Amino acid sequence: MTNAITSEHPHLFPRLHNAGWPGVVGKGGEDNEPAIDLDTMLDLTAAAEVDGRKFDGVDLFLFDPHVSIDATDKQLEDLADRVRSRGLVIGSVVAPVWPPTGGGSAAGGPKQVEAFLTQVRKGCQIASKLREIGIRPYGVVRLDSATSVSEWMQDPEANQSRIADTFKAACDIAEEYDERLAAEGEICWGGMHSWRHMVDLLTRVGHPERLGFQADMAHTLLYLMGYNAPDDAILSADFDWSNTAKKNEALKQMTHELRPWTIDFHVAQNDLTVHGTGSHDKTGRHCLPEDPNGKLDIAHDAGFWLRDEHGEVLHTCRHICWDGCMFPNSVMHKPETWNSILAAMLSVQDAHGWNENIHV
Repeated sequence: MTNAITSEHPHLFPRLHNAGWPGVVGKGGEDNEPAIDLDTMLDLTAAAEVDGRKFDGVDLFLFDPHVSIDATDKQLEDLADRVRSRGLVIGSVVAPVWPPTGGGSAAGGPKQVEAFLTQVRKGCQIASKLREIGIRPYGVVRLDSATSVSEWMQDPEANQSRIADTFKAACDIAEEYDERLAAEGEICWGGMHSWRHMVDLLTRVGHPERLGFQADMAHTLLYLMGYNAPDDAILSADFDWSNTAKKNEALKQMTHELRPWTIDFHVAQNDLTVHGTGSHDKTGRHCLPEDPNGKLDIAHDAGFWLRDEHGEVLHTCRHICWDGCMFPNSVMHKPETWNSILAAMLSVQDAHGWNENIHV
């Protein structure tokens, strides 16, 4: 099925993607829920439908059991066939740069940095191959510092400098494959754990053509509160969330700094709490779109990221993705979960979208 413009949904861009990694992040191992295989995640994504509209694609985690970071060309061609057969494409991919997934800290010693950069290279190789196959028309390779906030705090200046140097080396790798990297701002990653530190890191690297920011609405909401960096809080801990005007001013202040760097975007909801399962540190909890405790007006607040200072729609992010990371399996297996999420995604596209000719 090909999505079409309708009176209810007048735009086809940015394309609407679902994330595959909620099936594996925080899953598997002792005391955790089992992983959900990629084909099931693809089926759930492809089955969702709202007003005759469907998801356009998926963003993927390059790690077993979904997609091996050491996948062969034949395995990638098989992956492309499986995605294409469901009427989907692939957008952004996540390089497994963390120590538990074969990587290392970007602020670590030579061996850790080498492991980090090896995973970046493998991720860029796969991303490039998927473009060559014709299944990936847009998207970035995502990474982060793979350094905990507690580790970073032991020597903030030295660690920030090391992360910047590692990211510069990652940019050189990305250039070899004509890929762009996006650093996901989360409160759990050292050197990226506040909006101010994130801007500082991107500025230190200084290669916007190769490294940008990946904004997740749930994670960046906690930037406003200075969750792991109280000095950078824009809103106070006792902020009254019924004060919409002040919330909007806070979002405007933060996005003024980060939006120029933003090249990848996750639609999400958050209730101001943090959550972590498995090996994943506590970070902004992803809630369902209609969560009664959610603090975001999804369609409206996405506009702070997807429109410029003058209110003009930006075409920087050619697709947007829903991140349901660490949702319980019982929630993810419900078809209504993905229909409600697709409806939220459509509300963002309706409010901040555009049209163009494309062949994928």
